[in-house]
Amino acid sequence: MLLDAAREAAAEAVGCRADELVFTSSGTRAVHSGVAGVLAGRRRVGRHLIVSAVEHSSVLHAADTHEADGGTVTQVAVDRGGAVSVQAYADALRPDTALACLQSANHEVGTEQPVVEVAGVCREAGVPLLVDAAQSLGWGRVEGDWSVLTGSAHKWGGPSGVGLLVVRKGVRFAAQGPADERESGRAAGFENIPAIVAAAASLRAVRAEAAQEAVRLRELTERIRARVPRLVPDVEVVGDPARRLPGIVTFSCLYVDGETLLHELDRAGFSVSSGSSCTSSTLTPSHVLRAMGVLSEGNVRVSLPLGAAEDDVERFLEVLPGAVAGVREKLGAPVAETVVQDDVLVVDSLGKLCPIPVIELAKVIGDVPVGGLVRILADDEAARLDIPAWCEMRGQEYVGEEPAEKGTAYIVRRAT
Repeated sequence: MLLDAAREAAAEAVGCRADELVFTSSGTRAVHSGVAGVLAGRRRVGRHLIVSAVEHSSVLHAADTHEADGGTVTQVAVDRGGAVSVQAYADALRPDTALACLQSANHEVGTEQPVVEVAGVCREAGVPLLVDAAQSLGWGRVEGDWSVLTGSAHKWGGPSGVGLLVVRKGVRFAAQGPADERESGRAAGFENIPAIVAAAASLRAVRAEAAQEAVRLRELTERIRARVPRLVPDVEVVGDPARRLPGIVTFSCLYVDGETLLHELDRAGFSVSSGSSCTSSTLTPSHVLRAMGVLSEGNVRVSLPLGAAEDDVERFLEVLPGAVAGVREKLGAPVAETVVQDDVLVVDSLGKLCPIPVIELAKVIGDVPVGGLVRILADDEAARLDIPAWCEMRGQEYVGEEPAEKGTAYIVRRAT
């Protein structure tokens, strides 16, 4: 009875039938089961999968597994704000497309995706759309004619270890793995009843105040978006400025190591994040920021929880400039080793981790005439992301990269 009541409450919040929704052991498990189940159910149609370049790693890992098993994957690019274009999804659809995936909103920069429009073109083509709604479900239903939806309770303040998977009636779906009688055969294992009940109850509670809280948090994040560039030089606020979730704001600081900045802010009493939200523990450059073409180093992601205090935001804005300045002072000491070869200024940054190559580029760009070239030698993989992003921010021309005897050579032309 408790499980049935929780399922009905969750289905009402999602906007689906109760018999279309099953509970899983996590949001990641829901994604993996949803992707694999639809691909298997529509195998006769084809083995082509479409994903966006900024999906959560759970979706991208499922795509990698599908590709390793002989399937094909098209990854749709995003603009500098992190959003896909509807036309790009329409162009990616093929006669053998079995499934398309698109998140409702991005987990790192808060950008909301055009799910309604993409679902429309997918429906017209007869292709189901799976929506990863983990980040947005606490704020409201996902509109549009989607076919499959996934969510994760901890994202809306519920307990960890509870996910949900919705498969609309009429969608061909073949659960993978050994058969299990529970959860319509789509989620093996005994249900965690206390956690599921808590997940459904917390979703209803959060939704009851979501509209009012969204207005308040949006004002606070807009305050951060507007004031950070004025308080801290050489900062880019990333993500779509309008179509965005209420409580997430992300910015990237030039000439700053993100992890060092996080430690400084932590000492001041602020818990923020850097890099990819799904791979931050590995210090791997964010695939989301890479796809957007913005800085991956010096990245700060602020997530305001429900009830976040205005005073805390104000104190964060007071602390941030000094923290960034302190980190920049520590990292600004290295002096670039430069030589001139064939009228090209060569900067040797081999063996130095980002953001040092960018710092050294910034120090010497003024030493070359307008139209002149700088060749930066670097072997840190993050330089491949950060040097083009620096050029975009500073109005310089990124020419490209070429192999070098050691590492990679990145060519920049001074434009201003």
